[in-house]
Amino acid sequence: MKSLRDWMPKILSLVMLGLGWLMGRYWTGFGRDAWMPVAWYVLAYLPVAWPVFKDALEAFMRKDLFNEFSLMIIASIGAFCIGEYPEAVAVMLFYAVGEQLQDMAVERSRRNIRDLLAMHPDKVRVVRGGEVVESKPEDVQPGEILRVAVGEKICLDGTLEDEEAVVDTAALTGESLPRCLKKGDEVQAGCLVLNQGIRLRVLRPYCMSALAKMAKMVEEASRRKARTELFLRRVARIYTPVVMALAILVVAVPALLSLFMDFGYDFSAWLYRALVFLVVSCPCALVVSIPLTYFAGIGMASRRGILFKGGNGLDAAYKVNAIVFDKTGTLTQGRFQVRAVSAVRPGTESRLLSALASAENDSRHPLAQAIVAYARERSVVLYHAARCKEKAGGGILAEFDARVDGNGGVDDSRGSEQDVPDFGWVAAGSASWLRECGVAMPMQEDAADRTVVFCGIDGVFSGRVELADLPKEDAISAMRELRTLGIRPLAVLSGDHARVAEALASQVGVEKAYGGLLPQDKVVYLQKFRQAGYRVAFVGDGINDSPVLASSSLGIAMGKMGSDAAIETADVVLQTDSLSVLPIVFRIARDTRRTVWENVVLAFGIKILVMVLGVLGVASLWLAVFADSGVALLAVLNSVRGVWLRKK
Repeated sequence: MKSLRDWMPKILSLVMLGLGWLMGRYWTGFGRDAWMPVAWYVLAYLPVAWPVFKDALEAFMRKDLFNEFSLMIIASIGAFCIGEYPEAVAVMLFYAVGEQLQDMAVERSRRNIRDLLAMHPDKVRVVRGGEVVESKPEDVQPGEILRVAVGEKICLDGTLEDEEAVVDTAALTGESLPRCLKKGDEVQAGCLVLNQGIRLRVLRPYCMSALAKMAKMVEEASRRKARTELFLRRVARIYTPVVMALAILVVAVPALLSLFMDFGYDFSAWLYRALVFLVVSCPCALVVSIPLTYFAGIGMASRRGILFKGGNGLDAAYKVNAIVFDKTGTLTQGRFQVRAVSAVRPGTESRLLSALASAENDSRHPLAQAIVAYARERSVVLYHAARCKEKAGGGILAEFDARVDGNGGVDDSRGSEQDVPDFGWVAAGSASWLRECGVAMPMQEDAADRTVVFCGIDGVFSGRVELADLPKEDAISAMRELRTLGIRPLAVLSGDHARVAEALASQVGVEKAYGGLLPQDKVVYLQKFRQAGYRVAFVGDGINDSPVLASSSLGIAMGKMGSDAAIETADVVLQTDSLSVLPIVFRIARDTRRTVWENVVLAFGIKILVMVLGVLGVASLWLAVFADSGVALLAVLNSVRGVWLRKK
């Protein structure tokens, strides 16, 4: 309904304009009295002109005299003065339609982003009076106890009340490995609870939490980020006073020359030429086609899961010549996968995997779940542990009712091989954990770019499993396309270990990688790129990415798994989290800018020619109408062709 109300003034003006044209052509009585067509077209003019008059008045109060509002008003009134009433209405109607189209495109993107953010919880559960009640994070006081379930985000800073917990800090620090906490450890807002529901004692109010401090960094970075003005308004500040001055000179110069030269000066004729000059000079083609071009670009991007928050994002994307990526969740899948299974005794890999996956089967740790999933995919037999002990940050010790007798042989009385395993206990985890469990560990070489889970069976070291946070499937092809577009360097800024970041960069084809960075460090590195002359886009998804997103020339957030702060800060949101759409961002931006400049050349080229002919008295009013409305129509058609049909 709101959209229909917004369009009603335009529809009313269009209907009245069409009826006025029909009456003027087929009803002789319409023009019999001079006041009748004037009154009719003034009524058609007011619905679309009134908002422009209000905007012009507000601009005038700000001492902004030369803008597109004043030019539209002068040009349309000039058309009334020379008797071209339909032209006066059409000038303002075209302007109103163009502005409405751009507003619709921006609002649609904003609405999609609001829907995306609505998926994230904004409530917390607080223990009050012995009962658990829901509350807004802003209403929770220090000292109160929060309950956070598995898979939920922590909204407030607090200390852990339980014995231990495992949390995912990737959104806050960029680390791909979960962090193991013990009772009394501080937990920051933005972390994700992994292994079990926890209780937190709130340390500080929401406004002083790590999340709020991050928001403050975003605000400061946003103030340093120059706002891009609309192209048309930049042009209008110069174009409007120049055109008005030239129109005055068209009348004044011949009058002055007639004082010194012998030729007849006809004031009404030169005034007519000046008004024609004004009508021709009205930038209708730009007023309509530029918003429509941005509308088409934003709309086409939205259909591909790319949400631009406004035309400024398209302008910024056009200028980008370097891209910096976050690692976890942006270039990588954000979940671990088994890369290699290495058994001490060749040929026993299946037994090693069976023992390890059986021990990890009941754990909620991401590494354990990756190992179990890997084993199930290969139809490895899993057994249920009779007893299990898990140490946060260390590993797991599982005991089984094995088919092993006291002398180490197989006890056939214990059942079939499918019912019980041929091992008694399994230790899995870090090397120090296996030693603590009594497993003799040989010297192991750490993997530079992977995470390792060691396994000991019945006190004997049996092998290891290597895991890695794999790059997204389309990462390599996306990097290749970006380089084809001439965007380089490509770099990675990560909170993970430097060796992990470098290994990933090498794998996907990124030239530079920097690891072990805090949020403020990422901003520093980004500033170094900008000082080197690059216009940098940053692509990220975590809370920790918000300051650097705001500091970049173009901030791009992963919307599907991205944090609220990242989505709200970014200029562009990728709904699908797919890197394959990233090159499309820059292709659409370049096509949009190319189309804008085509329309600028088309409009100004024809208009300048006709303005010169008008001053010389050669151009008729009909040619002036074509130079205005006709060129506007051509520019509109070019806007549609330039973006929607130039698909790659």
